[in-house]
Amino acid sequence: MTESEKYHILLVDDDDFLVDMYSLKFSQAGHEVRAVKSAEEAIDTLEEGGYSPDAVVLDLVMPKMDGFELLRHIQERELAKGAALIVLSNQGEKEDLEKAKELGAVGHIVKANAIPSEVLTIVEGIIARQ
Repeated sequence: MTESEKYHILLVDDDDFLVDMYSLKFSQAGHEVRAVKSAEEAIDTLEEGGYSPDAVVLDLVMPKMDGFELLRHIQERELAKGAALIVLSNQGEKEDLEKAKELGAVGHIVKANAIPSEVLTIVEGIIARQ
């Protein structure tokens, strides 16, 4: 893998097991992963941390601030410019997908329907097309 194929990914999910599993999968593929456990942490990472990821992979269902609100903040504050905003959630209803798209999401993966290697492949493909 060349340096140009190495992506910077911000992973946002409140589930420790899933964060660890996806972080490992992306890291093993040569990507740099920053994992945070809440939407608030994601905003801090993007604002104060000055982090500029190639993709923000986020869950919709999180305590306090949900993924929809995170997407809204990213758009309103112009955070993560140029990053692919990808929803990784078990929320797969049409209304949820449409709402996420309206808020800037360019991809949606249903956790229950995709094994980690598929998630990796889908995310890499979306980033490559951005």
